[in-house]
Amino acid sequence: MSFPNESGEMSPQRKLGRGKIEIKRIENTTNRQVTFCKRRNGLLKKAYELSVLCDAEVALIVFSSRGRLYEYANNSVKGTIDRYKKACLDPPSSGSVAEANAQFYQQEAAKLRQQIANLQNQNRNIMGESLGNMPAKDLKNLEGKLEKGISRIRSKKNELLFAEIEYMQKRENELHNNNQFLRAKIAENERSQQQHMSLMPGSSDYDLVPPHQPFDGRNYLQVNDLQPNNSYSCQDQTPLQLV
Repeated sequence: MSFPNESGEMSPQRKLGRGKIEIKRIENTTNRQVTFCKRRNGLLKKAYELSVLCDAEVALIVFSSRGRLYEYANNSVKGTIDRYKKACLDPPSSGSVAEANAQFYQQEAAKLRQQIANLQNQNRNIMGESLGNMPAKDLKNLEGKLEKGISRIRSKKNELLFAEIEYMQKRENELHNNNQFLRAKIAENERSQQQHMSLMPGSSDYDLVPPHQPFDGRNYLQVNDLQPNNSYSCQDQTPLQLV
């Protein structure tokens, strides 16, 4: 079974799925332009991935059939070409390779130092320092950035405060409910102790029964009847005689 290739023609070398295709110039202008765009984008993507994943210095230059230039470089095309020319002119020796590596690392260190200096300068500007050489436009942009940053900081602070207030309110309700529960338990224990003491046989603590209240529901005895009579004397009793 054969399938059409990128030129629109049937190719017996094309297989099912991602099979091999015949590499030759595409005669159809439209198909050639479409294939160029697809392969160019894929090539640029691969160059970018190679520079990021492997920390390689990559420079890519592509000219279309119409003379349009497409390029990509993670550093600069001119700098990479100069480095390439220098590497081609120098004899391949261990000393030149070491010098090239040292020069490369020196350039990278210089870039890092420049980035650090820029960040320190920006930090001083944010703190309101070293503003003498800044033009009015840069000062206005810095003011706008600071206002946006302050707005975000206040919003986050208010969010944290509201969350803390909500948590404290919930905690207050929980403590209040626990307090009410403990008060009810204490009152219940006191009532149980009073009832237990009032029902004990031979108890002389009559004050446990509320004054002017019946002893029980049948109103057999009043509290006054249970009060001891101080005028009663043991001498008034008739002594028992044994017969």
